[in-house]
Parts: sequence; C-alpha cells; structure tokens
Amino acid sequence: MDTVALTFDDGPHPETTPALLAALGDAPATFFLQGTHAVDHPDLVRAIAAAGHTIGNHSWTHPRLPSLSPAARELEVARTQDLLAGITGTRPRLFRPPYGDTDASVAATIAGHGLTEVLWTIDTRDWAGVSTGEIVDTAAAVEPGGIILMHDGGYASTVAAVPRILAALASRGLRAAAVTG
Repeated sequence: MDTVALTFDDGPHPETTPALLAALGDAPATFFLQGTHAVDHPDLVRAIAAAGHTIGNHSWTHPRLPSLSPAARELEVARTQDLLAGITGTRPRLFRPPYGDTDASVAATIAGHGLTEVLWTIDTRDWAGVSTGEIVDTAAAVEPGGIILMHDGGYASTVAAVPRILAALASRGLRAAAVTG
C-alpha cells in the first residue's frame, strides 16, 4: 500500500495537540515543533512521542532563516535540537524551515546537526483560516509518496479535517505514514 505523510508544524499547542493526537488514532504523523512552544509544553512533546509520532525541529522562534546571521541561524536550530532531545531522549533527524524558506546557508546549518530538510507537496493552507472542507479538498490532491502540510496552531478546522483526510486516503488505497529521514 502506498503512503502519504501527514505533517503538522508550529506545535505543540494545548488547544489542539491533544485533539490532533486523538484524531490521528493509530495513524502515524510527523510533528515539526517550534522551540518556544515546546519549552512551554514539554508534557505535550512527550505525549506526541509516546503516541509514536516522529518529532522534527521547526526552529526556536519561527523566523525566516536565510535572513539571519550564521550565528543566529545556528542558535535557532541548536537550541531546539537540544530542547527536544532533552524532553524526549532522542535528537530529531528532520527539519522543516519556517515558511519553507531555505537556501544553501540553511542547508549547511542543518547538515551540521545531522538533520534532513523536509518540505511538502501539498499545502492545505489551514494557516490562512480556510474551512475544514477546503483543507480536506486540498489534501485530496496528494499523490502517493506526497507530504501534506498542516499546522498544530490552534486551528479547529485542521483537527476536524484529519479524520476526513484519513478516510479519503484509505478510500484511495493509501495510508498515512511519518516522514522518514
């Protein structure tokens, strides 16, 4: 059976992370966590890991990384790596640059941490306040092997879309998977 990766950026968030974990059930996903949120909610980071999901690094403060100095860019990545490893006992292997904004300098920084950059093939635009139906319809265009971008940022529409996306994938003979690095 072919797979599709479900990914969630910007968490963890107390308003949506527990609901997303419940909506996913036993379907694996990848959560790209922001350091400033993870430091405030280490219990949610542990819950994501305990549910068997993959945790990736999404920077400390969600800046446009190419515009930062090398030292600032390094701090964004390293600080989040250290925090997530301290909470879960495992260093993330995956990195998603905020906004998908990347260049050779970002690649060099993350390579120094043994991280693999992960972008996406489908942006559901949940971050723009679209409806649950629009999220589901956009996700439906995913091809086998694709990566769907969603957000764990307090969006009830995303939480509501997850079961419908999983059902739509299953109806196409596809299954959810975590990103592998």
